[in-house]
Amino acid sequence: MAKKGGREKVKLKSTESTEVYWTMKSKRNTPDRMELKKYDKKLRRHVQFKEAK
Repeated sequence: MAKKGGREKVKLKSTESTEVYWTMKSKRNTPDRMELKKYDKKLRRHVQFKEAK
């Protein structure tokens, strides 16, 4: 069986608008804050999203 507690729910906030994505990340593989380029629906283009707590 798989171990429990290896992943956590993370909120990614857009750097240019109020858009928010929710995703899961592995605490062991990426202990620092995540930064991804994702599609912003309000701006209708790809922007940088950073992890927020």
